[in-house]
Amino acid sequence: MMKGGGTVLDVKRIRREFPALKRKHHDLPVAYFDGPGGTQVPKAVVEAMTDYLYHHNANTHWAYPTSIETDAALVAARAALADFLGARPDEIAFGANMTTLTFHLGRALGRRWAPGDEIIVTELDHHANIAPWQALSRERGVTIRTVPLDPARGELVWSELEAAFTPRTRLLAIGAASNALGTITDVEAAVGLARASGALSFVDAVHYAAHGPLDFQRIGADFLACSPYKFYGPHLGVLCARKELLESLDVPKLEPAPDSAPERIETGTLSHEAIVGARAAVDFLASLGAGTTRRERLLDAGQRLHLEGSALLKRLWNGLRRIKGVQLYGPPPTRPRTPTLSFSVAGFTAEAVARFLADRAVFVSHGDFYAATVARRLGRESEGLVRAGCACYTTPREVNRLLAGVKELVAAATITP
Repeated sequence: MMKGGGTVLDVKRIRREFPALKRKHHDLPVAYFDGPGGTQVPKAVVEAMTDYLYHHNANTHWAYPTSIETDAALVAARAALADFLGARPDEIAFGANMTTLTFHLGRALGRRWAPGDEIIVTELDHHANIAPWQALSRERGVTIRTVPLDPARGELVWSELEAAFTPRTRLLAIGAASNALGTITDVEAAVGLARASGALSFVDAVHYAAHGPLDFQRIGADFLACSPYKFYGPHLGVLCARKELLESLDVPKLEPAPDSAPERIETGTLSHEAIVGARAAVDFLASLGAGTTRRERLLDAGQRLHLEGSALLKRLWNGLRRIKGVQLYGPPPTRPRTPTLSFSVAGFTAEAVARFLADRAVFVSHGDFYAATVARRLGRESEGLVRAGCACYTTPREVNRLLAGVKELVAAATITP
């Protein structure tokens, strides 16, 4: 799947794996820049899910072939996600989505805490990593400390993060990368601060997971969450948790349900087909890298994706900054970031820009992307942000099409009747 001495991705070959890329809108091929809200899906993922539903569909832990096959499929999926995240299979739990898993985990953790205990959150995060912890403030009297965002830099004020820890800190909830601005935060260092203060740590890796290698053990977090639909898989939530810690929590669960980790946090019957699809998504990503083991291939693929994405981001950033009336948000390409950026065009709401580009078959997202605090701090709470994200199938030509569309919008607005 590689060319150029094993340093870059063979994007042409990758694109053949995505049927969605054949879609046309107004007789133009669609350029998908909406990956931060959910990527397109390769054939191998859909085929794996279809095969499961057609030939193996059953509930678990019963003594007949399809049930036994389902058990084996779930075991294989835990192993795949463990390779992807740098964890152990018994540290991988599945759920409806990251938000639901986080609320569920938050309730369990909150049962251990008392009024006056503290949780640190940040203004840079998606609200799925803010609201579950804020709920504990209402339910348990826990105090929320919020680390501010520097709007000009699009990064956290690190000195404020360091100062936020006190003897009453019980948890740090922090994102590996901003889904709105693309900012990559040094979560390994942040988790180190939490550990030094005796606090637990929860890392939201939902946005980061598609753009670089992950290592749960090296990061040192107690919990880490991601969502396969952001890295070419189906809608699903994945929680990586230290086994001994998860088994010590008073998790809300049904009495007959397993009491061992990781199953003890998985409520009800799961979407087995989605879990099978998540494994296929991991195997797809592994196919983009080189190595003798799946973990080695995933680490290599993560590096390649980061390099390819950085080149596309630089082209997009530099092109947009040269267009009059365009305002860019977040750190520049020289800072740690993913190939996702937000911008605005003077005189237009984000939705108006997105509709104009959609008519030219360039699909971008608009709004606050559930990072409402980010939009508010940037002064875009009402008009919203335009977000463009590059994926493994994005080409320089598609970036040029996006730039051409924005130029056309600006030019049309400046024409005097």
